[in-house]
Amino acid sequence: MASPPETPLLIFDGDCGFCRFWVARWRGLLEGRADFEPYRTAAPRFPEIPVERFRQAVGLILPDGSLYSGAEAVFRALALRPGAGAPLALYRFRPFAAAAEGLYGAIAAHRDLAAAATHAAWGENPRAPTHRRSRRLFLGTLGAISLVAFLSLGIQVDGLIGVRGIAPAGELLAAARDALGSTAWRVLPSLFWLGASNGALHAACALGAVLSVLLALDVFPALCAFGCWALYLSLSAVGGEFLSFQWDALLIETLFLSIFVVDPRRLRGASGSAPPPSRVSIFLFRCLLFRLMFSSGIVKLASGDRSWRDLTALTFHYETQPLPTWIGWWAHQMPGSVQAVSAVLLFAIELAAPFFFFAPRRLRNGALLATALLQVLIGLTGNYAFFNLLTLALCLLLVDDQTLRAGAAAPSRGPSGWPRPLLAAVAAAVLLLGTVRLLEVTFPRSRATAALASAVSAAEPFRTVNGYGLFAVMTTSRPEIVVEGSEDGATWRPYAFRWKPGDVLRRPGFVEPHQPRLDWQMWFAALGDVRQSPWFISFAHRLLEGDRDVTHLLADDPFHGHAPRFVRAELWDYRFTDLATRRRTGAWWTRRRIGEYLPAVSLEDFSR
Repeated sequence: MASPPETPLLIFDGDCGFCRFWVARWRGLLEGRADFEPYRTAAPRFPEIPVERFRQAVGLILPDGSLYSGAEAVFRALALRPGAGAPLALYRFRPFAAAAEGLYGAIAAHRDLAAAATHAAWGENPRAPTHRRSRRLFLGTLGAISLVAFLSLGIQVDGLIGVRGIAPAGELLAAARDALGSTAWRVLPSLFWLGASNGALHAACALGAVLSVLLALDVFPALCAFGCWALYLSLSAVGGEFLSFQWDALLIETLFLSIFVVDPRRLRGASGSAPPPSRVSIFLFRCLLFRLMFSSGIVKLASGDRSWRDLTALTFHYETQPLPTWIGWWAHQMPGSVQAVSAVLLFAIELAAPFFFFAPRRLRNGALLATALLQVLIGLTGNYAFFNLLTLALCLLLVDDQTLRAGAAAPSRGPSGWPRPLLAAVAAAVLLLGTVRLLEVTFPRSRATAALASAVSAAEPFRTVNGYGLFAVMTTSRPEIVVEGSEDGATWRPYAFRWKPGDVLRRPGFVEPHQPRLDWQMWFAALGDVRQSPWFISFAHRLLEGDRDVTHLLADDPFHGHAPRFVRAELWDYRFTDLATRRRTGAWWTRRRIGEYLPAVSLEDFSR
């Protein structure tokens, strides 16, 4: 060309609503690296190029006089931004180039329809999404949830894994050292190799609580997230069954990813003046939320459980879940047809909505609302600790600043603070492990999946990329263990638990986001026999010793601190009452004895 522009110039059809929307978006992305001009004013400056060519397709003129049109012009323009050359690299493959130009031609031939679809999916704001404000909300919420997790565990830790607890952490570490030697730390990565006294356990919970508060306040967020991750991982590694729940794994994984969503160089990493989070970190969080939700749906189908396939699972769920609420009692009273429709909606949200986490703004927001509604309903009908709150916190990163009416914030600019190679390595590792975890729940009987899982097993102890999916097989009955003590072997008095069903007249209550971990483990123990729950034998032993750290976990000690001579456990079948029975008797449950769970034992039995 006789007079090429000094700066790359993208020439577009200014009368096309679709073109105007995307040009406005690209203008913010390229940030001065290219100029934009409608062809009606630009064409006279370039008489060498027929006007009709500009009418048919967008054109890019480079300072060296080169001219590109259509999809290639778009890819070359976007590649002017550092680190955004992947689409242009793909374009160099002929099949991709042919498909891209074909799609471009189809859109160009139906511009009004394309404009309408664009506005329906993205909304009226053409700016590329940023996540400064949503990151701030997310980190504040995550800090609060982490605080609850550490405090909740701290008030139970002595009785659960303390020196005189049900499953002492020190004994677990000693057994691992004896069995594995110097490699034991790889199986149990924990700071408690330095010491697992009650004081050390409480210090970890207290320090975790302090770091959680600082994370919520946006003070050294990267450092605080790392500290919370290391401490909660350490506690989980030595917590055995009592810290093996999916929300424990989810919290560890979320804390790890949150390290990379802030600038590590800043005191207040998520403030309005800080660089926005990198697109890679936001993408990883959305992948985590996708894996969490989609896995929750697919495990129900992959398990082959008939109650899920014939849509009757929810007729059992509210009654048989570990710690139902009184709202769960009312949900159980709904007719079977309503339960079946609810199951269909559950599958729709868990299996379909996650794909829209990666969709344009309005579609993504719709998936967010569906996911949030499901989490609220689950939280109202059952006590799942901080699981639902943590899932809702992850949903916050589906929202961009434009949706939160923070569109005046500067567009994504500058480095996030983490070196690109490090972010790329973390992303590659997380995506690889996450894919394997997703394949494990989707194809549980596949040999190829088993081989992949074996190949990445070295990362398993760090619990930083996990598999998810609750209630793959629905429990259709509710056995409950009733623990009793006796001083003479004839008169037996029951131990009352704080939250699990016991007295049939006691209303199911709300305890979330706190998790009474012994109550939860009693639900799992009741589904098998005592030989499958060795911790229960230890629990009975501690009751016979009158250990106050353990009896503190209960609502009532019928022996008031004195050790009974005998302890036994019986199994009962619990069922929700119906509305008529509830009105007549005031009972929330009915129960009948099934049989013996643990025969009467004494301290002499343990000394043999």
